[in-house]
Amino acid sequence: MAGSSSVYPLPKLSNSYFPAIPPKAPPPAVSYSQAVNEAPYTALSGVIVDGRIPDRHPVEPRCRVRNQVGQTNRWRLPESLYSDLLGSSQAVKAITMPYNRSMINIITAESPKLSTNLDLSKPYTFRVSNDRPQTQPNLMPSQASKGSKLLTHDFMSSSVSPTLPASAPSRPRSITSSLRPLRTFTPKNARPVTPKDVFLYHSKKNMSFVGPDVILECLGLSWELHRPFLQKSGTLATLLLSALDPTSQKYYRSSASETLDNYIKKSEFYSNEYRDISQRLSVVGDAPGEKRGVGHPAHTSQQRTGTVATITLDIDDALVTKRAVAVALGNLYHDELEVDVNDVAGVLVVATILDFKSLVDGCCDIMLKSISSKTACTYHHTASHYHQDHVVVACERWLELNLIPKLACQIQLREMSADLLQRILKSNRLFVYNEYSVYKTLVYWLFLQVNPDIQLMPSHSSVLAFFNSLSKNTALLERDESLMYAPLFAAVRLHGITDTGNIQDMQIMNILPQRWLVDLLSQHYHALQGGGDMSAQKNFNMSAVRQGFVVDDEPHYHSEILSLHGFHFELKAVRQSTSGTYVFYMQRLRPGDPVLSFRQCERHTFSMRQDREVRYCITVQYSHRGENHLTTTGLLTHKFGLGEKTSKSEVIKMEGLRKPIYVTYAIMFPAS
Repeated sequence: MAGSSSVYPLPKLSNSYFPAIPPKAPPPAVSYSQAVNEAPYTALSGVIVDGRIPDRHPVEPRCRVRNQVGQTNRWRLPESLYSDLLGSSQAVKAITMPYNRSMINIITAESPKLSTNLDLSKPYTFRVSNDRPQTQPNLMPSQASKGSKLLTHDFMSSSVSPTLPASAPSRPRSITSSLRPLRTFTPKNARPVTPKDVFLYHSKKNMSFVGPDVILECLGLSWELHRPFLQKSGTLATLLLSALDPTSQKYYRSSASETLDNYIKKSEFYSNEYRDISQRLSVVGDAPGEKRGVGHPAHTSQQRTGTVATITLDIDDALVTKRAVAVALGNLYHDELEVDVNDVAGVLVVATILDFKSLVDGCCDIMLKSISSKTACTYHHTASHYHQDHVVVACERWLELNLIPKLACQIQLREMSADLLQRILKSNRLFVYNEYSVYKTLVYWLFLQVNPDIQLMPSHSSVLAFFNSLSKNTALLERDESLMYAPLFAAVRLHGITDTGNIQDMQIMNILPQRWLVDLLSQHYHALQGGGDMSAQKNFNMSAVRQGFVVDDEPHYHSEILSLHGFHFELKAVRQSTSGTYVFYMQRLRPGDPVLSFRQCERHTFSMRQDREVRYCITVQYSHRGENHLTTTGLLTHKFGLGEKTSKSEVIKMEGLRKPIYVTYAIMFPAS
């Protein structure tokens, strides 16, 4: 009919296109794969039936028969296993295992030619290119007609028809033209995210189309806000009450936004979300008295008038960034907290300054759940400065457990303040491998303080060479510029360092004053001559020698050797059930005990004293659901002898422990 648009149906094809049947692979082409697959069955059948020697696949140029390269590969050879229990186990395991990816590709390929080489005279070659034809599904007639109407002339002129298989019959021109794909554009380099982008992401759901009514000047940027959402912040609400009278300001639709809106309205391929975003990001302000150039949107767009109040907020904190301000202000616009772990410290500072209580509580919850080597020091500094005591305590508890096992080998060790480090070193909760590990951690921290430009954690040899290169006239702690570090090294229990190699490293580094090392060696000498008595040590909590280990994975038990002044003890932790029940005890070892190494039995000093009074304490710590748990035996005293009944301490049983478990043994030999 005249004046009406009609949609004509597409002509039906006289014949349908079906892909050609792929050629069948000859048996020799897949014989090796079948032989490999049947190898474990053949090997096991030889064991079960008559012990015969089965036939092996012949060696050909295309079939690379794998030789035996290890004990775990015996199942690949179809030879009789006889009484080989390990080979039988591997063969059974191979039968129960699913097909690997190579076998799946060969068995389920559309064409064997894609996965195997049909030319038996050539060696096997792997596929290195994608030789499958590019195909696209056919559209239904109604979909093709609708798609042809929606495509603009710009897309129709620039698109390229899809590639069809060579064996496919030719199609009518109308069908081919209706299958033209949409043109896509991918930028070569994405623009970095700006603080304004972060703020718009958070506030886009509630941003008014007419524009903002509050302008916040902070960190050199103008943040466009809205009065209803500022009541969550006590600081912004107070600033708004004391602000000057709002001024009139006009807003226009920017030309770029209008062009985008017109394009989206004509297309059916975009959801309503794009229309909402284009409307929200299309406001351009016009201050009173501003000159309008030729490109000003007032010449082509409809204007709106609104009143705007301007407030100013000054923030002077190194942790505060423009991104942190953007995240904090953006969270004013929604109830659900959205803060990334990388930004939470700065956002907490901004939230505290803004008096945004719900955001402060949310940031603290995130910090409590994300304490790690990378964040512990930053969280502690921020929480201490802004009086979040529960976060401070959680960070200190984490550092007491993980300062030496985790943080000591990370570059973030440099972020730890001297006061915090000294407080952690003096804590009775501190987990240590041994006393030298405490000294080593402190030396690494000092190296990072002296060399602040280091970006990677140095090796022990590098640290040793650095301190050895310093002047030998005086020790490092005796110099005026290093006197501040003396209290830190005074917190180390140097009398617990007994290994001669460790003491030699301490002498080479020349950090400690000479009188400290002389006193250390003197205490060792007197203890050896006095039957192990540590007469110079009186306070157990400050002087006991500590050694510990972490129970994380299997086996069910863990043991270590503690050697001190001629006495050797085995420290044990044994798991009794899967519910977290462990027993802990220590046992005195005799000379030549099988637990000791040959070097220990041959070179180390052994005291033949029949009984040795020992004061000891076993401390077990673990963390579960963000809470640290500590269980200790308290101070115990036991006389260890060389007999079976007197060589073992009291067995301590603890239940409900969760891995990883941090176990610390502290012992001291009182004067006898």
